[in-house]
Amino acid sequence: MAGPTGRGGSLGAALNDLLRSQVTPRHRLSTYNAKHWHAQLSQLTATHRGQQALADAGLHVTTKTLVNWLADSEYNVRRSYLDIIHTAYENVAIVPADPLPDRIKDGQYEISGVVKTGDDERTRGTVDAAPLRIDGSRGNWDAIEDLWLAGELTDDEFEDHFLDDVIVEDIGEGTDGWEFPGASYSVEVR
Repeated sequence: MAGPTGRGGSLGAALNDLLRSQVTPRHRLSTYNAKHWHAQLSQLTATHRGQQALADAGLHVTTKTLVNWLADSEYNVRRSYLDIIHTAYENVAIVPADPLPDRIKDGQYEISGVVKTGDDERTRGTVDAAPLRIDGSRGNWDAIEDLWLAGELTDDEFEDHFLDDVIVEDIGEGTDGWEFPGASYSVEVR
């Protein structure tokens, strides 16, 4: 039975495509783009989630003070309070990434495209050569997951860590390391 598939120019792009089709990446809500403290505070106080974020960030002022701030965008607010408002705003604006699911970390991967180890270079996933099969459950996903959760998992980082932490952990270094010099890859996880 076929599973989710990622396609991309590089192996890293195909892996990232596959991952993004399965879990929500870290992202910023498009409605949170205010720059000025007053606009940020107004937006935060309009929702329960925003009010909770202000409390969690450490904003402890009286209702009267809050009303005064909201009534006057030129109000002279201390720098420490401006920092708290900004922190709360960013905490609400950024939606954390979903953790990597077990079906990704424990999946059986089939990689199609040009694969090279030593002098052996061939296009995998064709009638002449089976896809490169990797057991994801044997890999170490910690670095990949850390980068994913931080919103810093680039295609290149994904490819590098998948090579070192998943492929090599499963099937070893190959004849002389693994390379993916092709222009297009397909990655399927079962």
